[in-house]
Amino acid sequence: MRVLLVEPYHGGSHQAWADGYAARSAHDVSLLTRPARFWKWRMHGSFLTLGSDVVQHIEDHGVPDVILVSSMMNVASFAGAIRHAAAGVPIAVYFHESQFTYPLSPADRDDQTYAMINWSSAATADTVIFNSEFHRHTFFEEARGFLNVFPEDKHIDFIERVEGRSLVIPVGVGVTDLIAAQRTPAEPPLIVWNHRWEHDKGPEELLEIVQALDRLGTEFATAMCGDVFVSVPPEFEDVISALGDRLVHRGFAERTRYEELLLSADVVLSTANQEFFGIGVVEGIAAGAHPVLPNRLVYPERVASLGGDPATVLYDDAVHAASLITEAFTTHERPMRRPTARYDWSLVAPQLDKALETL
Repeated sequence: MRVLLVEPYHGGSHQAWADGYAARSAHDVSLLTRPARFWKWRMHGSFLTLGSDVVQHIEDHGVPDVILVSSMMNVASFAGAIRHAAAGVPIAVYFHESQFTYPLSPADRDDQTYAMINWSSAATADTVIFNSEFHRHTFFEEARGFLNVFPEDKHIDFIERVEGRSLVIPVGVGVTDLIAAQRTPAEPPLIVWNHRWEHDKGPEELLEIVQALDRLGTEFATAMCGDVFVSVPPEFEDVISALGDRLVHRGFAERTRYEELLLSADVVLSTANQEFFGIGVVEGIAAGAHPVLPNRLVYPERVASLGGDPATVLYDDAVHAASLITEAFTTHERPMRRPTARYDWSLVAPQLDKALETL
């Protein structure tokens, strides 16, 4: 089967998903992408630019059996842009995130345009795939509230239909090598915070946790590895200042260096205010780090899926997080490490293959 995967935002977790599936699918997967920048413009304009690419691809290589796009695509407009070249070709949309609950940055104002793009994409796609049950539930719950504010023809009667053609398939993660790798614990114990340096990843709470650890007198080092963009929220400078020379890595880490950090970390920490799956957390757990995660978003689902003990993993506030981190430094039991194999691409790619085959 020929699959055309169209990704308007080819970077970070979106790139890992697209490239990972293309490499491991049993089908013939071709990629059409745009660089990971200007996300708002991607959501508005990529239907036409990538739609043109799709038309050219079809002229050069023939009509695919199915088209798979990410949630950065305006599927309704995209379907119109390719209608002559790809008439009758089913479209599946994979939701990495959705805009109904995405936290606004201080520089943004409330704009429901992007939530409507997400809703219209789900409503017009042939299959809607979410990366977690938390995401699926949140999407439809928020969609009901969102659509109910409109004056008439509110689309409410469409929601159950869209739910009926939705399913959950996790993001594939290359964890096999991490699970099998030898660990080299660091001294002092290392905390890895592996997220984008953006406002929705909770820099304020990260600072509070560092301060709480200092009040406990806990010795530690920290690696803050993740994509850093042109504009970095000023709160991160406060974290950097508080850590001082205990910050052993700062910013994006190439894969070899990243895996070295994970395999020497005692704790993988999240402070996110937006997370629908958590690739970095799964990678950290697979490498043998103990997760310390906020008791919100997708994290309770992720911990349950790996058979973890919420009492040792999920925190309610910064003081609680600091105590869980300190306790994790004294134990080397990592019962969640091997269960992360369920998210390896060797098991996830066939799930996505099957979902597309049904179309």
